[in-house]
Parts: sequence; C-alpha cells; structure tokens
Amino acid sequence: MSSIVSIKDISFRYSEEDNYVLENFSLDIEEGTFVALLGHNGSGKSTLAQLLSGIISPESGDIVVKNHSLLDEKQLAAVRPDIGMVFQNPDNQIISSIVEEDVAFALENLGIPQPEMVERVKEALSAVGMQDYAKHSTTRLSGGQKQRIAIVRALAMKPDVMLFDEPTSALDPEMVGEVLNVISDLANDGMTMVIVTHEMGFAREVADRVIFMDDGVFVEEGTPKSFFSSPKTERAKSFLSKIL
Repeated sequence: MSSIVSIKDISFRYSEEDNYVLENFSLDIEEGTFVALLGHNGSGKSTLAQLLSGIISPESGDIVVKNHSLLDEKQLAAVRPDIGMVFQNPDNQIISSIVEEDVAFALENLGIPQPEMVERVKEALSAVGMQDYAKHSTTRLSGGQKQRIAIVRALAMKPDVMLFDEPTSALDPEMVGEVLNVISDLANDGMTMVIVTHEMGFAREVADRVIFMDDGVFVEEGTPKSFFSSPKTERAKSFLSKIL
C-alpha cells in the first residue's frame, strides 16, 4: 500500500519561548489503514492531529497529504476537503440549529450544487444511523448524537482521511460506546483514519497500527496485539503499566 500521509521531520512549538511539542517527528500512514495515536497527556498527539488537518503549521519539516504539501497555501486549499476532522467537544462543533443544515454548512461554503448537497447530507446521516434526525434541533441532541453529527459533517465532504482528536473525552460514559461503534464501522469500510484516543480497549480491537508517542517524539509502533502484549521500549512498558 502507498502512503497517503507523509510527515517529514516536523518540529512545532506554540511560541519561541516554549519547548518543542514535536521535534524531528516523521511518520508515514498508508492508505486504508486505521492508526491509533497513544501516549500520556502532553505527548503531542492532539498537536499532531491539528497539524495533519492544516489548522496549524510546523516550524520546520513538511506534511504531505495525497501529494499535496500542507505548508503551501494553494496545495492546502486543494486538499483540505479531503481531510475530515472531528474534535473533542461536540458542543463546540455545532454550527446550525437544525441537523441537516449543520451537516450542509461546509458543503455550501464549497459551492456544492443543491441536488448533490442534499444527497450527500442524506448519505452521511444514513452512514451513522442519524437519518431520522435530519429535521431535529441540534440543541436537543445528546452529547453522543452531537458527536455523531460532527462525524457526519466530515463524512459529507467525502474525505480520503478522517482525523479524530479524542472524540469521546467530553462524553458521558454511556455515550462513548455509540460514538466508538460509528468509528469502528467506518474503519471496517476501509477509510484511512487516525485517532487520538485514551480508549485502550478500542485501540486494541479496531486499529491496524498503534503509534506510541512521548514528549513529542515517535517512541514505538506495532500492531495492537504486539504493542499491548509485548511493548519493546521501557517508556511504552511504563505507560501501559499505569493504564492497563
């Protein structure tokens, strides 16, 4: 399989006075794989997700998605619709008061023709079992439903890569499962996906590849089976001993 995402020696810090959050970090992600980014809080996982989405840019190095450099404004604009992003807090992602209008918002900004836009909204809602909520008020949705709508909005763009930054961290425990089930179904459909998560059981069961990060560096990778049963590095062993 070919790499759909290539991260090349990137370094990033939020200001010149800060330490680097990521330093000389490289990673290739193959098309059709589901990658779980694991590590302690502050290890750089969420920053990496934001860099992959083009929200922020590295100080040095390059990030290439579908042969487009995210550091070039024109190339970023061309590839941005191909990158879907779902953030931590579903309440911060709701834009419109009606579900179908919220899903259509980004499509309208792209100038998608009305008939195609309507069809995309229907398809995306159906993909996560939310088709019956098209006319509902977004304010009356549960946290889990709001997060599913955030996934729907990204899916309606027909992205080639989906990024999830701790999508269940702001949800009540009973809502976590419904969102993880949606993500699992998408993974089974073969979409390229990257998830930042503390849900170790989910990562073990669903991911194709686990990346363990610590202090902004790439420490270890492997299949979920190999990583969770026989981590190679002391840093990974220490991490797993505290959470499992």
